[in-house]
Amino acid sequence: MGNNAAGLYALTEEHEAVREAVRDLAEREIAPYAAEVDADSRYPIEAQKALTAAGFHATHIPEAYGGEGADAIATCIVIEEVARVDASASLIPAVNKLGSMPVILSASEDLKQRVLRPIAAGDAMISYGLSEREAGSDAAAMRTRARLDGDSWVLNGTKAWITNSGVSEWYTVMAVTDPEKGANGISAFAVHRDDPGFAVGPKERKMGIKGSPTCELYLTDCTIPADRVIGEPGTGFKTALRTLDFTRPTIGAQAVGIAQGALDASVAYVKERRQFGKAISEFQGVQFMLADMEMKIEAARHLVYVAAAAGEQGRPDVTRVSASAKAFASDVAMQVTTDAVQLFGGAGYTQDFPVERMMRDAKITQIYEGTNQVQRMVIARSLLR
Repeated sequence: MGNNAAGLYALTEEHEAVREAVRDLAEREIAPYAAEVDADSRYPIEAQKALTAAGFHATHIPEAYGGEGADAIATCIVIEEVARVDASASLIPAVNKLGSMPVILSASEDLKQRVLRPIAAGDAMISYGLSEREAGSDAAAMRTRARLDGDSWVLNGTKAWITNSGVSEWYTVMAVTDPEKGANGISAFAVHRDDPGFAVGPKERKMGIKGSPTCELYLTDCTIPADRVIGEPGTGFKTALRTLDFTRPTIGAQAVGIAQGALDASVAYVKERRQFGKAISEFQGVQFMLADMEMKIEAARHLVYVAAAAGEQGRPDVTRVSASAKAFASDVAMQVTTDAVQLFGGAGYTQDFPVERMMRDAKITQIYEGTNQVQRMVIARSLLR
């Protein structure tokens, strides 16, 4: 990754080549469908096919399992460049990482081979099942239960807010196996959509990321083989928290991409739009807004890459820097997209231009994978420890 001893990162020629390739693919094969995907709340199948054909759907999976073995920054660049044209489509590589990271971190070798190979090959996708309606920020309060019954685990409960549910074959599901032990009584499981007792609920009607289905998962005596537990029973919550150290930067990358898309659209628009006899780009008030947008995006991008590198380097402050990157970048995305709508004026409030979609899509980056209030708690706790 071209890292140095100071714990910083350096972008290599390979990273720049990845950016160029993904940007080209995104402009050509994803952008043309973005508005329609949003308007019809339909899954971006064109994006999935294009990303899979190019090997960009799950770049993080190690070569040992048929994957690209890309480093964390390369994966962030892929997500960023897809999000620049369509945030919904960027959830394909992002959620494949989120769902599979617990397997990569904690699963047995046999389970890794079984789950990661089809994802790397593009034959399957994987989602992440941690949250419940009453256990969002307080994830340890979950009620889903799993009990060992002979050589099977039997799961009962409902998971909520599951991204790409229904299109994913595999689900990493957290469930309580020992209610007495609190967070230390939670275990992680690899559940397949064909497992008996597994069902996907109706799609949520959302403000943004409408191309990515979000549903509940219903586990009704859902029965899976005993060897599908991910790591030792009772280690599931630790695995979930470690996973977020590696995946929060991907949400930061998504936020940076959305913001960059909004800035690029704004720059093009203000050069064309004329008022008072000149292009509105000639007004200093407009120029200063653009300058602020650019500064914030650049700062966010660097923080995201530092956080991505921190996970690879095993830095002791990875939790804090990942939380910082996610919260900062998503706040930036909300500010930048809101300003983009302002720069487009009345036109920005219509669906004739992409900035209103980007503003709606940006909002979720402040909420999922830990709300920004939770990120601030994580950061403060780490400082005060």
